[in-house]
Amino acid sequence: LDIFSNLESNVPLPSFDHKVTMPPSAKALGTSLEKIQQLKLSSLSHSFSSTAPSDADLGESLGTNMPTTDSEEKDDVSVSSEGYSTDGGYRSSTWDQGDCLRSGSGDSLEEVLEAPGLGLASPELCYEAESPDEAALVHAAQAYGFTLLSRTPEQVTVRLPQGTCLTFDVLCTLGFDSVRKRMSVVVRHPLTSEIIVYTKGADSVIMDLLEDPACGNNDYLTATDTDVEKKVRKIWARTQKHLDLYARDGLRTLCIAKKVISEENFQRWAGFWREAEASLENRDELLMQTAQHLENQLTLLGATGIEDRLQEGVPDTIAALREAGIQLWVLTGDKQETAVNIAYSCRLLDQADTVYSINTENQETCESILNSALEEVKQFHGPQKPDHKLFGFHLPFKPTPPASGTAAPEVGLVIDGKTLSAIFQGKLEKKFLELTQYCQSVLCCRSTPLQKSMIVKLVREKLSVMTLSIGDGANDVSMIQAADIGVGISGQEGMQAVMASDFAVSRFRHLKKLLLVHGHWCYSRLARMAVYYFYKNVCYVNLLFWYQFFCGFSGSTMIDYWQMIFFNLFFTSLPPLVFGILDKDISAGTLLALPELYKSGQNSECYNLLTFWISIVDAFYQSFICFFIPYLTYKDSDIDVFTFGTPINTISLITILLHQAMEMKTWTVIHGLVLAGSFLMYFMVSLVYNATCVTCNSPANPYWVMEGQLSDPTFYLICFLTPVVALLPRYFFLSLQGTYGKSLISKAQKIDKLPMDKRDLEIQSWKSRQRPAPVPGGAQPLHRPVTPAPEQDFGASTPGSSSPPEREHKGWALRGERCSRDHVRGEPHPGDPSAKLSSGAHLLGPSRTTASGAYSSGQTDAHWPSSSGRHRRSQSSLTI
Repeated sequence: LDIFSNLESNVPLPSFDHKVTMPPSAKALGTSLEKIQQLKLSSLSHSFSSTAPSDADLGESLGTNMPTTDSEEKDDVSVSSEGYSTDGGYRSSTWDQGDCLRSGSGDSLEEVLEAPGLGLASPELCYEAESPDEAALVHAAQAYGFTLLSRTPEQVTVRLPQGTCLTFDVLCTLGFDSVRKRMSVVVRHPLTSEIIVYTKGADSVIMDLLEDPACGNNDYLTATDTDVEKKVRKIWARTQKHLDLYARDGLRTLCIAKKVISEENFQRWAGFWREAEASLENRDELLMQTAQHLENQLTLLGATGIEDRLQEGVPDTIAALREAGIQLWVLTGDKQETAVNIAYSCRLLDQADTVYSINTENQETCESILNSALEEVKQFHGPQKPDHKLFGFHLPFKPTPPASGTAAPEVGLVIDGKTLSAIFQGKLEKKFLELTQYCQSVLCCRSTPLQKSMIVKLVREKLSVMTLSIGDGANDVSMIQAADIGVGISGQEGMQAVMASDFAVSRFRHLKKLLLVHGHWCYSRLARMAVYYFYKNVCYVNLLFWYQFFCGFSGSTMIDYWQMIFFNLFFTSLPPLVFGILDKDISAGTLLALPELYKSGQNSECYNLLTFWISIVDAFYQSFICFFIPYLTYKDSDIDVFTFGTPINTISLITILLHQAMEMKTWTVIHGLVLAGSFLMYFMVSLVYNATCVTCNSPANPYWVMEGQLSDPTFYLICFLTPVVALLPRYFFLSLQGTYGKSLISKAQKIDKLPMDKRDLEIQSWKSRQRPAPVPGGAQPLHRPVTPAPEQDFGASTPGSSSPPEREHKGWALRGERCSRDHVRGEPHPGDPSAKLSSGAHLLGPSRTTASGAYSSGQTDAHWPSSSGRHRRSQSSLTI
């Protein structure tokens, strides 16, 4: 985890729950610590977010003679730790606990600074944290010389760069929750005996809790109020600038602040806190109110940025899921700039996409933006057809293509938590879902766990679609449980998500095989197995239906009752089960190479009205043939009823098993043994039953019927000819489907039968045909005006942040390029301070920037905004 941090030099990290141990031997820790081995101090110094003069706060508690570290001298210093945890405690032979200064020790600041550093040999420490972020912050502090040596529920021991150890008494810990979005720890300073509250949390929350510099009560400088206010506001601006910079680089940002309170105020607050903890009614609400009473009027200490690196294979997996026609929603608690940057790096959003960004707290503003975005999107995608039903079945939805014939660009949507609250409170769910149906990807930032579950339930219930949620942390549990299918990732975030999920994977990239391979196989197996069960029962029961025309509809049967019971119980039970478990219509390699094959399940190609009725009609035909060919053969003979029914029962069994064999796409030893075993079992059971059952069904008697049939050549003739005639239409249909079939599944099955080298060439040719053709750079801007709302200025835009270095720009112009006529720069409407309008927003039309060279200056009259990064990102904005 790459760290960018700025902490006050005498600040212990807040509320870390670590176990720090001294390993018995120097053993490499492994992969978790390899991530921070190359953390350079020089690279950190230029991204520092200074919150005060470097010696101001430090001088208050440690003096002004503390040695400083030259970043140039330590340019090649790397941070590494090795060892492992043995007993959960701390054991050290290189420093003495007695050297640590505890609260109330009586040592002066000068004595602390002048004391020689005893036991300066750095012990090899192994940190165990509740989350990787906390471990990363502790390692970052260690990189600057502030080492966490011990952490117990009552005390925290930190070693300073000069070797002095300070032990802070932990008075109270306020845990993190998704509503407050912060956590705090109350400690007593060992040198000044001050009670200090340290708080870390989301920058959007901490910045609102800072003390107003105009009040004059702050911890920065002792000067005039005007100078102090200017200084503090300058610090805030610099910190916010660095927070934005970290976010654009895809880092997870946090702010750290503190507050000094008196002993009297703390004791009074602690009394309220104990009463809230002991309360039996509204305990959570009382605890939150008590915590909020303490976490205010804070002094900003600094900001941190932690890189949450993508796992290997995440971009490829997301790109494959998009090709498979799966609509992706990312619900995250990260700030918008961070989430958008990660979305581009993992290919959730593409440079060619038109991305709408909605940020507002006002319900009327949100409704206006949704209406305008819908109107703009419909111009290129056409109106949405209403859902149609036929005999209770949903027909697949296909958007109406636009009349202009212009290739419609893919649409992405970025929305934050405050806007989601406005949507839910303002009853705008219908318009929101209508807009998302045109989007290939939806990114929800700053969303709480409750909002995540509400979104999943909304999509699941209102759109009547199958939903899958995947997460790796405890904050994803509610979202996983709300979806139809929950997938948990077992990793460094704990096992809560795994325990609450239906499936568990170790890496996100395994989701590709889980969906595209196993998901396709499961759908194909279950769909065809269900259709086969319908066919099998209709075909067998109709034999009795045809017999009723010759027995006066008396309900009598020409087959022995035990034979009918054994038919479904033993003779035809195993083949469909093996078919539904082991059958593979397409190989795993082809399914992974061609993600669009997954669309066959979305379009219900294996189980729909057409396939159902074809199977039912085929079952009627086969039962007709299986009954009337033996009937015509024995028409004028004097055989008894069971002698007539036994050939019919045998023929129907052979026909049904051969039909099963024709439907199988994969043949293994198990398939052959099950089919042959079912056939042989029928004859073995029939021979034994007919030889031993003398008076089973009086007055009719099946005794020695099968033995008599096996000695008759006519029996063998009709058992051979009848299944052939019955299965000819099915064989002819499957032959035509395999030869002239235009579906993706039929084409993929043909590719699977080719040799390996030819198969790879065909797959590459397939992908080249599916890839959209580049559009010449002379795309004409298409624009339709939108009636502006009076006296309102609302925006939906995507920040023009820099693209990740590893991304490449396409070498052709973007399809359906749209430019705006006017270039608007403005501020949000004073009546709605939360509605954001990005600089460079274009009026009434999503516009997208491209790489240099994609457009000449004469091709558009829009002034493209410059990006601070090495690439320009697709920019879309909407203003009413």
